[in-house]
Amino acid sequence: MSAAPDTGRVETPSPAPQNAPAQAPATATAHAENRKPVILAVDDDPQVLRAVRRDLRSAYGDRYRVLGASSAADALKILDSLDERGHDPALFLVDQRMPDVTGVEFLLEAVSRFPDARRVLLTAYAETDAAITAINRVRLDYYLLKPWDPPHERLFPVLDDLLSDWLATYRPAYDGIIVAGHLVSPGTHAVRDFFTRNGQPFRFLNVERDPEALTLLADRPDATLPLVRFPDGRLLAAPTDAELAAALGLATTASRPHYECVIVGAGPAGLAAGVYAASEGLSTLMLDSRAPGGQAGTSSLIENYLGFPSGLSGGDLTRRATIQASRFGAEILHPVEVVSLTRDDPAKILTLSDGTEISAETVLLATGVAYNKLPAEGAERFEGAGLYYGAATTESSACISQHVFIVGGANSAGQAAVHFAKYAARVTVLVRAASLDESMSRYLIDEIDRTPNIEVRVRTTVVRLDGGDHLERITLHDADTGEDTEVPARFMFTFIGARPHTGWLQGVVERDEYGFVLTGSDLISNGGELPSEWSLERAPYPLETSVPGVFAAGDVRAHSVKRVASGVGEGAMAVSLIHRYRSMG
Repeated sequence: MSAAPDTGRVETPSPAPQNAPAQAPATATAHAENRKPVILAVDDDPQVLRAVRRDLRSAYGDRYRVLGASSAADALKILDSLDERGHDPALFLVDQRMPDVTGVEFLLEAVSRFPDARRVLLTAYAETDAAITAINRVRLDYYLLKPWDPPHERLFPVLDDLLSDWLATYRPAYDGIIVAGHLVSPGTHAVRDFFTRNGQPFRFLNVERDPEALTLLADRPDATLPLVRFPDGRLLAAPTDAELAAALGLATTASRPHYECVIVGAGPAGLAAGVYAASEGLSTLMLDSRAPGGQAGTSSLIENYLGFPSGLSGGDLTRRATIQASRFGAEILHPVEVVSLTRDDPAKILTLSDGTEISAETVLLATGVAYNKLPAEGAERFEGAGLYYGAATTESSACISQHVFIVGGANSAGQAAVHFAKYAARVTVLVRAASLDESMSRYLIDEIDRTPNIEVRVRTTVVRLDGGDHLERITLHDADTGEDTEVPARFMFTFIGARPHTGWLQGVVERDEYGFVLTGSDLISNGGELPSEWSLERAPYPLETSVPGVFAAGDVRAHSVKRVASGVGEGAMAVSLIHRYRSMG
């Protein structure tokens, strides 16, 4: 029996290969059309129904099959047919006032069959009571007042958001990418993590226990694992991030040589800056060395972010922000690594790892931080093979019924503990301090206290890791008793402080002793003296580095508040300062 599949969701189809045939055979086209998720519109007014279907097809016809019904009875027959064929409706767009049954009554029946489909009710101004009833009875997602013209302002933004949410949890019958490898190994973890963080669905096969994996390996018996098979039959053995990006058709080349704003790093600060810069008309390029989201993108649940009372995952936040930035026209390239920044006043030149140079009028550094390495004997040997830095949610299914260790006492560690407690038989949080009170938010401490399979061991550190091909044992040191204890362990996730991604900036912008970028008033020292490399008469703006026109936001900035909301706020503020710089110098 294979391990549970790890899946994600790509919001837009990958571009077709350049050598694809101009037109697919009719049977193939029909098959592809029938496999699309369904949007069902129901309205007894023929003119309204035609208008609804026209608008839906113009915006979504390339990705969804748009069906219409002029009565609830006809719509239920369509649902019967979809159910028989195993097809999935993504969204119901239903008129409230119909002669046979109301829209709410139809939705009650429809959602009992397809509970994951999104629900939108079309109402008139006098029917708001019906909408409120629908919200309570059928968990209505939205109600739209007729008429909805212009659709690109009043209809499509609503449906875009609902369909995006539906796609994020949609799990169709799978015939896509397959990853075959050892369950616990650095190479397999790297590939699975790349697909997960880039929202790409895949199925994992454990070569040690899954017969299907052995069949796949028969085609490449000498291949280095992991082996990745794509739907078109291509096989990649132990692929790099660059090879996977090329196979997925991810954009890694800029469309122009010069931009008004280049953002390095696509975590919360970078994504927020991308949204605001592009929305205000700046030619905007975002670059990330792995995938959008940063550390926050790996968070299983962010519960204290404004406007989401039930919380949202880091992946959801990343997906929404990436779509939003792209919709405003920002280019997002990943995985693309920036290796140097040089001044060619007034421009700045960014050099990528492949030697490509990109010119920018302004630059925002939002490269974030990485968790510190575990200072324990044997730690380096087991990275990706039982020891993981950050919340590697890719490994969630592998942790089912296991004992998981979490190292750290801040919010990220608490979120990880709560997340893995849903899968693991037992979760142990190892904290060097005497309690969690000084470093973790109260809501997380309370949630940990309420979770029966989580225990917290204070004044405890990890001093040694042991095992064969993967982690098998760890040695814990109790600071109160002075004793060392060896315990079995296969999965350990660490959150013990962080270091910034700024080595490539040495000698370019001023940093503090830990490598964090200095900005604004932090640059003025020795009685108010400006940095020697500062070339303007004015003082640096807040968030501006020692190089005019180069700004920093988020965790990479010295003295920043290490929170998602703070990073988002700094990213937005940086764009305002970039405008000031462009207009005033």
